[in-house]
Amino acid sequence: MAKSKTAFVCGECGAEFPRWQGQCSECKEWNTVTEIRLAPATAVSRNSRFVGYAGTQDNKVQTLDEVALTELPRINSGFSELDRVLGGGMVAGSAILIGGSPGAGKSTLLLQVMCGLASRMKTLYVTGEESLQQVAMRAQRLGLPRDKLRMLSETSVEQICHVAREEKPAVVVIDSIQVMHVAEVQSAPGSVSQVREAAAQLTRFAKQQGVIMLMVGHVTKDGALAGPKVLEHCIDCSIMLDGASDSRFRMLRSHKNRFGAVNELGVFAMTETGLKEVSNPSAIFLSRGEEQTTGSVVMIIWEGTRPLLVELQALVDYSQLGNPRRVTVGLEQNRLSMLLAVLHRHGGLQMADQDVFVNVVGGVRVEDTSADLALLLALVSSFRDKPLPQELVVFGEVGLSGEIRPVPSGQERLMEAAKHGFTRAIVPWANRPKQAPAGMEVIAVKKLGEALEAL
Repeated sequence: MAKSKTAFVCGECGAEFPRWQGQCSECKEWNTVTEIRLAPATAVSRNSRFVGYAGTQDNKVQTLDEVALTELPRINSGFSELDRVLGGGMVAGSAILIGGSPGAGKSTLLLQVMCGLASRMKTLYVTGEESLQQVAMRAQRLGLPRDKLRMLSETSVEQICHVAREEKPAVVVIDSIQVMHVAEVQSAPGSVSQVREAAAQLTRFAKQQGVIMLMVGHVTKDGALAGPKVLEHCIDCSIMLDGASDSRFRMLRSHKNRFGAVNELGVFAMTETGLKEVSNPSAIFLSRGEEQTTGSVVMIIWEGTRPLLVELQALVDYSQLGNPRRVTVGLEQNRLSMLLAVLHRHGGLQMADQDVFVNVVGGVRVEDTSADLALLLALVSSFRDKPLPQELVVFGEVGLSGEIRPVPSGQERLMEAAKHGFTRAIVPWANRPKQAPAGMEVIAVKKLGEALEAL
């Protein structure tokens, strides 16, 4: 009997070490190195067909101009928001990892997609966490067609690949990768070694057979994908489905995509019949009351290839503490501290003794720097107890010297605001349009002081 070997692998970056150590010398993380058991040397042949994550068998050296540049055909998933995040659809032979917190709707979304695709092509849904009866009950509750989708309850990767070779499906769902196991690896399912080997074998199978492999991944308490970091390296696309527990809206974002952009955003609404697409996200984030309120302003951010109108709220109140609080929901807290310093230095407003609370309505996570000017105007509105006009929209990046810097796609942002009935806009000077949209007054500013005077 071959003696099993062990190795010490970092769960964050996948680096291997000959012995255990408290800190990973590669990614500098603490307490992430764990011991794993390696497969026997006789289990994998040097001449094995499964070489590398790409799964290719052609070892011929070629120049770039000899490589065929045929465009990869894409398969429509039936959800335009999902296709948008994936870069236009699913590519044959790709491995896609979808993560999210428990209850976000990962299995629900994939079940809806697979039931729709089953009427057009052969599909296989592999469930390792739920029984077939549970999946069938969910499909019945959502009112989905159940006569075409092929189901399999299995956790062995070898058996799944064997069944897939016989069934020859075009799309395979693995729910989830954390419960799959490889017979050659002796550790428990969900461990670093099992997740790594299971994902590697399924990715190689997808490449060689031209199958679209959709894998569900768990997340940690910090919101990151569970398992080794190499899991995200070997797959082609990594998307995350998240949303607040008290909100029915779900945001689908791409963190890695070899076939498209990674800054696209898809919006879904959780209903009694499953996830529904939100084709006009700006409309759901602009549910404002008729009364004017202080500290509230509408900003125009850019998500992927489309503008998005989102309401931003700020509350500035006198602090009873020696160290005033800075709380942000949907924005980066460090950027708020930086903008408060800019407001003090170049706007003449001191908020060092004030508690500052900032919230992006609708649960949207804003990473666009064009929200800087809107945030400062909302803070000034709350601090002075002076409401901003409801027909006003704002966008622009604020520099450390108080200048208002331009942002991409300024004309498209103004057109989106005019479409929703806004008649006044404060924009950077470099983003001033040659011709303003009909019925809209555009105020172009160069400095923060000019924007404050425009109020």
